[in-house]
Amino acid sequence: MKPNTEDRRSTTEDRLRTALAARAALVTHRDLRRDAPPQGRTWGVHRVRRVAFAALGVAAAVVAVCLLVLLPSSPRDPAPVPPAGTPGISEPPPSTPTRPVDPSAADPHVIGKP
Repeated sequence: MKPNTEDRRSTTEDRLRTALAARAALVTHRDLRRDAPPQGRTWGVHRVRRVAFAALGVAAAVVAVCLLVLLPSSPRDPAPVPPAGTPGISEPPPSTPTRPVDPSAADPHVIGKP
């Protein structure tokens, strides 16, 4: 069985080689075109977009720093706080009662002696 398998492989390989050689014979130097000379890197849309976004980011950072530094309410230069004043008494002290207070009426928990 082994010789039959090798014969089929060699027959298939021979047919493939013949077909590829026939196909290669059809192509001549006139059918081939020259490659275009290299142009170098071109500025594509993606590259322009990346540069534009980078420039916008840098501009936004510069504006943010300028606003923080130049505005009068910047955190580096806070407004002065006035000193604390001495506390004053705004209402008069409560007056003392004029009539005497009964101790048993003032403290209902006190139990008198019988």
